[in-house]
Amino acid sequence: MRISTKGRNAVKLMLDLAIYNNGEPVRIKDIASRQEISEKYLEQIVSSLNKAGLVKSLRGSKGGYLLSEKPEDYTVGRILKTIEGSMSPVEDMGADVSPSDKVSRKIWNQLEDAINGVLEGITLADLLEWYYDMNIDYCI
Repeated sequence: MRISTKGRNAVKLMLDLAIYNNGEPVRIKDIASRQEISEKYLEQIVSSLNKAGLVKSLRGSKGGYLLSEKPEDYTVGRILKTIEGSMSPVEDMGADVSPSDKVSRKIWNQLEDAINGVLEGITLADLLEWYYDMNIDYCI
């Protein structure tokens, strides 16, 4: 299992929406500029997020995108699964497998549980907190 650039950029996009969440829609153009990602590429990503209900789109000159829910209601796993699909490290082996496959399946199940545990245990609110912790300007 490898998280694609598209998946990583989806997390960046959602974090950007959370950071600039002031009640006004955020334009893709602004996100693209801040994140240094192509607008066209972000439009593809946000389209998938919109279809899944993770973001809301508003049309018009003051249009853009908003989070559909509070940051604490999104997990990184939910965002990645929307873009990537399954986060399983191996394909389903089915029921008719060799004894050694049954034994090794325990490894893959434990790995999948660990991956999901991490991804489902981190929320967009956590990412926001980390972002603000890392961007503190200290004044003396």
